Amino acid sequence: MTIHTDFPYHFGVDGMTARTTRADHVRDLLEQLLFTRPGERLTRPQFGCGLPDLLFGPLSPEIADAVRTTIAQAIQLYLARELTDVNVAVRIDGSALLIDVAYRLIATGDAGIASLQAEGLV
Repeated sequence: MTIHTDFPYHFGVDGMTARTTRADHVRDLLEQLLFTRPGERLTRPQFGCGLPDLLFGPLSPEIADAVRTTIAQAIQLYLARELTDVNVAVRIDGSALLIDVAYRLIATGDAGIASLQAEGLV
């Protein structure tokens, strides 16, 4: 049995490191990938999409398309062993990017979707 640490790190009610299911773990991995800035992790300096850095200006359809491409490439690079049938959709809502990532878990074949929001500046 594989044990997955929950993200963000915290302690469970038993006082031990909080654990989560494989499906939740993969969703946590997606969140980390999207919101980690490249260079933020010393042992994996290329890891991350750096979404917070892309949001320091007016949002446009071109930015949304660039974000979609960046996310799809990062998932292919870093999560290809976990996910298949990945479909990324990005839309603008005011000063936020709404991101939906639909996927299938390779290990179980279960379908999943992660809906995330990145806030920017107007």
